[in-house]
Amino acid sequence: MEQLLHYAWKHKLFPLHPLHTADGQSVEVIDSGLANADAGPDFFNAKIKLDGVLWVGNVEIHERASDWFRHNHDKDKAYDSVILHVVSDMDTAVSRSNGEPVPQMEFHCPSYLAENYEELLHTAHYPACYRLIPQLPSFLVHSFLSSLQTERFEQKTEQIARRLHACGMDWEHAFFITLARNFGFGVNSDAFELWAQSIPLPAVAKHRDDLFQVEAFFFGQAGLLDELPADEYTARLIKEYEYLKHKFSLHPSGACRWKLLRMRPGNFPHIRIAQLACLYHRSQGLFSRLMELATLKELRDELKGGTSLYWLTHYTFGEVSPSRPKSLSRSSVDLIIINTVVPFLYAYGKYRGDESLYGRAAALLEEMRPEDNYIVRLWKECGLEAAHAGDSQALIQLKKSYCDAKRCLYCRIGYEYFKRKG
Repeated sequence: MEQLLHYAWKHKLFPLHPLHTADGQSVEVIDSGLANADAGPDFFNAKIKLDGVLWVGNVEIHERASDWFRHNHDKDKAYDSVILHVVSDMDTAVSRSNGEPVPQMEFHCPSYLAENYEELLHTAHYPACYRLIPQLPSFLVHSFLSSLQTERFEQKTEQIARRLHACGMDWEHAFFITLARNFGFGVNSDAFELWAQSIPLPAVAKHRDDLFQVEAFFFGQAGLLDELPADEYTARLIKEYEYLKHKFSLHPSGACRWKLLRMRPGNFPHIRIAQLACLYHRSQGLFSRLMELATLKELRDELKGGTSLYWLTHYTFGEVSPSRPKSLSRSSVDLIIINTVVPFLYAYGKYRGDESLYGRAAALLEEMRPEDNYIVRLWKECGLEAAHAGDSQALIQLKKSYCDAKRCLYCRIGYEYFKRKG
């Protein structure tokens, strides 16, 4: 309920009758203030007239007045700047750290707002606001999707920043780990990330001209060479990896838990690792190379990859299959671009202060078809159809950051829903 009070205060959804403090002072809200998401009072720099006298300061909101003491605000000087305490249950008087009383006002949310909020939280349909979506103006939808896309960019940039910090600010290594994770395509993503963290890229770089040696590095570190040789190729791989292991003091990743059950053979980790080895072998300075490619076609051509000859007739070690190229499909390549290349373009552009890079990130998304997954399909059924990959990324952000977290109070569609009066 306190969140709802915050919402009503922020949007000045006040009752029609005059407002008064507990001691009878008239209240006129000139500016409700700036919402504070961090520690301290809930709204900064509010402008409020009490009995005609203008006060500028902060506002704190609680469901019960006694929460002031329960949260120890009476002992915290950060709350001495509060000019008005807004509550729905005025069960006690409150004071600042110096003992001065704090003006209090009892405030109740409009009934229609509370009813709409309860409906959004507890309706069995998903998303709860689905009936409203077809009625929304197109400009509002486009504006919100654009905002959500930027929000998703920023969220992914924070993830990249954390990974970059863990890699000692090595962009190539951070990119490789992210690329590898996305080569897991969900099922094996965690295993691929752990595997990529174990790859000593500076050591691999010394042998990158030899695809077989890159494969030995990659398969050995994945723990996939621990079994007995299945054929001549694997026997050579094991021998080569033992040499590299001794030369570079390597330690295979023992934490990888590779999944093959109920998976299409083309998604087996053996094939994905072989594709990554081929890609790494072909592209000198993979991160730098992909950051320089200007067109979507160039990126697709670079990433569709392939494998060594052995994997044309194998999906795992030792088991022969009909000969078939193991290049990534167009849809898989596009997912790699959407989830790896585009976020790094945006993050690297912000890091360098280069608007052309993060402008190119947005342009690439608008050039690609929307993703085809259950989230995008769900929104389409509700009347929100993605026109391109930028929209589909926005819709994923909407579900994960707002719907799943029940953050309807912070959603523009939720705002339109709350305005309904019956």
